[in-house]
Amino acid sequence: MENFSYDYMTEEPDFEIIGGEKFIMAAAAPFVNHITIVSRLVTIFVNYIDENNIEAIVMPDADVYLSEKEHYRPDLSIVCDLSMIKNGKKVYGAPDLVVEVLSESTMDNDLGPKKSAYEKCGVKEYWIVDQWSRRIEVYHLVDGKFVFSKSYKVSDDNENNNNNEIKVSIFDDLNVDIRNVFKWWIG
Repeated sequence: MENFSYDYMTEEPDFEIIGGEKFIMAAAAPFVNHITIVSRLVTIFVNYIDENNIEAIVMPDADVYLSEKEHYRPDLSIVCDLSMIKNGKKVYGAPDLVVEVLSESTMDNDLGPKKSAYEKCGVKEYWIVDQWSRRIEVYHLVDGKFVFSKSYKVSDDNENNNNNEIKVSIFDDLNVDIRNVFKWWIG
């Protein structure tokens, strides 16, 4: 592991820290499908929060500090306890919901050490979005452990909405239709 030092309370890193190891963030922008999925989810969540006057923040690519050894920049996070946000853009503690859109360069970390750290630190709901198969896996924190809830895949079967609608556990009555998430997916 490379030796490095930084003040995680003030500096602006271009890396994530996973298990105490420094991972440089990709210099290239994500692919169009990745950006579109995150943008559509942000829109869905922000519209719901605004329409229902809920005190919560939806943040794409915000710095999340779970500990000195665990610093991430998830694709999307939702924080309901606004006191966790410091310096106007950094989150100190576990967001309520985290979404990671898989990409070739981050997939192993998203499915392994990052998922474990989110679980250990108390993220209530974790979504893993497979942009290639148009699938979303949802995990809920139960007794300190992530429990696989369901895998949702885009279905054109209008009679079977249970496969298309994700019940968001951190909000009382929000169901996300994944057909809207992948609406402009380019195959």
